[in-house]
This record gives sequence, C-alpha cells and structure tokens, in this order.
Amino acid sequence: QVQLVESGGGLVQAGGSLRLSCVVSGRTFSSFAMGWFRQAPGKEREFVAGISRSGGSTYYSDSVKGRFTISRDNAKNTVYLQMNSLKPEDTAVYYCNRIPPSDWGQGTQVTVSS
Repeated sequence: QVQLVESGGGLVQAGGSLRLSCVVSGRTFSSFAMGWFRQAPGKEREFVAGISRSGGSTYYSDSVKGRFTISRDNAKNTVYLQMNSLKPEDTAVYYCNRIPPSDWGQGTQVTVSS
C-alpha cells in the first residue's frame, strides 16, 4: 500500500512563496505520474499540477499556471510544488497523489493572508 506524506504548508502573506514536499513510500514511485491537488473549505478537491513519470512533462491548472512549479526526484521518492506569488484564493489543504489518484494522505494546510 502506497503512503503519501505531504509537508511544507503554513501561513504566508499574499505575494509570498512556499515549497511543498510529498514523500511516497514504496518501490514503484517512478512508475506513476504524480500530481498535486487542493481542497478549499466548502469546495470540491481540484487538480493543481501534474508531472510525468520521468519529470519531462508538466501541466497545470489555469489558476496556477505561471506561479506554481511541480518537480520530482525519483531517487528520493519525492514530488515538490514550488508556489510563488501566492494569493488568498490559493488557501486550501494540498494533497499529492498518483495520477490517476489512489488513497489520499493527510494533506498539508496552506493559508494565504491578504
């Protein structure tokens, strides 16, 4: 069973930056595309960014394109999300998962103050 442990969230002012990390257990990390998702209070979970198995291809939702960067280190079983120019509407719990998603981890809270 794959375990996902997200970290790096916190409270930041608008315009600030955060870097999220997600460590994935198991030997099959490099076999899956990975993604970051988020869920704001009262809203459904939504896709934020994705990255191919090798890391050679990335894709983003329109709401974060140009501000967020997804990357991965297959040697460390870790996927990252660099978030710049944060906005209050980015406030949410952020989750990583395989694509397509399997079981969800605890997520990490990101709060952006105006």
